[in-house]
Amino acid sequence: MVKPMYHKQTLQLKTRIAGAVAASIVGLTLNAQAPAARPQLVVGIMIDGLSADYLSLLQGYMTDGGFKRLMHQGVTVSDLDYGTPVDAATATAIAFTGAVPAVNGIGSSTVFNPELKLSRPVFYDPAVMGNYTDETLSPARLRVSTIADEIRIAGGGLGSVYSIAPDASTAIIMAGHAGNSAAWINDVTGNWASSAFYKEMPVVLQSRNRMQPLAMRLDTLTWVPVMSSDNYPDVPSYKKAYPMRNTFLRKDPNRFRAFKASAPVNTEVTTIASDYISSLRLGSHDETDVINLAYTVQPYDYSPDADARIEQMDIYLRLDRDLERLFSAIDAGPGMDKALIFVAGTPRRARSRRDDEKWAIPHGEFSPRRAMSLLNVYLIALHGNGEWVAGFHDKQIYLNQSLAKERGIDMESLRSDVAAFMVRMSGVTEAYTIDDIINLKAGVNPQAVRNNTVIDQTGDVIISVAPGWQIVDSGSDLELPLVERSASTTAPGFILAPSLEAKTIDTPVDARIIASTVARCLRIRSPNGASVPSLKL
Repeated sequence: MVKPMYHKQTLQLKTRIAGAVAASIVGLTLNAQAPAARPQLVVGIMIDGLSADYLSLLQGYMTDGGFKRLMHQGVTVSDLDYGTPVDAATATAIAFTGAVPAVNGIGSSTVFNPELKLSRPVFYDPAVMGNYTDETLSPARLRVSTIADEIRIAGGGLGSVYSIAPDASTAIIMAGHAGNSAAWINDVTGNWASSAFYKEMPVVLQSRNRMQPLAMRLDTLTWVPVMSSDNYPDVPSYKKAYPMRNTFLRKDPNRFRAFKASAPVNTEVTTIASDYISSLRLGSHDETDVINLAYTVQPYDYSPDADARIEQMDIYLRLDRDLERLFSAIDAGPGMDKALIFVAGTPRRARSRRDDEKWAIPHGEFSPRRAMSLLNVYLIALHGNGEWVAGFHDKQIYLNQSLAKERGIDMESLRSDVAAFMVRMSGVTEAYTIDDIINLKAGVNPQAVRNNTVIDQTGDVIISVAPGWQIVDSGSDLELPLVERSASTTAPGFILAPSLEAKTIDTPVDARIIASTVARCLRIRSPNGASVPSLKL
């Protein structure tokens, strides 16, 4: 027979054990359900011209803290698909808004005004003053919100958003409508510039313009290989005998444009970004801060040698070191364990330097001035005297719609006549009308062409110029003589965050998915034009 006191103690012990177990289970359940802390710093990086092939080729020459850190610790998306060949501004808008150009309003970095017969930056806004520049730009043409806007809104405006890019269009897209500052390099003065639309011009930039202006530094800046020419893979012996050496001398009117296309500009962007992180204490506030950066690894067309393979590889290796330095600045600041980093490459462009004549590669020259003159004569023969062609810009033909209306001519019929005429010209491989685009009859992928077309900014007829052909008569002595090439529509991307496990997605992924995926990682709403669901990571 069990004694009553012993029985009572046993029951109390069992009760305490059961209570402790229950409390442990509840605690474990609550811990399992508790969401990971939201990152205190978001770093968005656009890399113009990024190629998975070069990352693979040069991986053995890279540091452990740059691209390898992204590839080994983050989510790798092998192919971000932009639908059609796009420029850096268009690709950046797609990635940051999660919307196609037909929705976000950014179809190219420049737009043509047929009434004034001139092209202007897509963000041209005469109502807004420039800061350290006479450029008048604002994000007014960006028709939807960006991921940077949504992050700032989610924090009630207490978090900060900054962007730094060589190019104005990219900087403005990355800063969005609600950003604190967008900074870029002016093509004429070399100053770090901004728009008065944004309320801040960080002291870091003002000090750099006053104390270390590019106009003074470029005279002594030389871009040489980061390692011995003998060490670069897949380079013929004759290239190794003459190491590359690129300068940015004062007498060269293109020197700031050349600098913005070179490896040293990536170093410049990284230096300023690191200063921002430390001086502005980004990532140390209660709400999430954002810093967005743009880099380039596009082929360097300002090289004195048409074969710029060493420049191409060197720009990757130097950017790898710049990324390592950027990540070290984050480590020293808020810490990578409190940061979310997303990287979106943009496709290599569809134009390049012409090969030397000795290789006898078929080529030709397409003169828009001559072509538009012949087209106007043809239309005069059909419809009577008049200036039927309003202009030509970026392989788009703009027709005089007022004259057509005055003569009672149906514009769709007129555009069809023009396309039929243009496709018979030497060097023109394809011509389609804006009506073909709307009716999904243009290009190999008609839906992608429609998605990437901003109807109210596009010409009446769009042409394709044959590979190897050069478009001449640009009207600018500063424009490089580049030839047409077939171009890719994809580029790799990465997402690195403490809450994400490393993995690789090999199947092509719509580039719009970047914005919605970043929003999901931050547990905020996606940009208001985003229409593609996020990756399930």
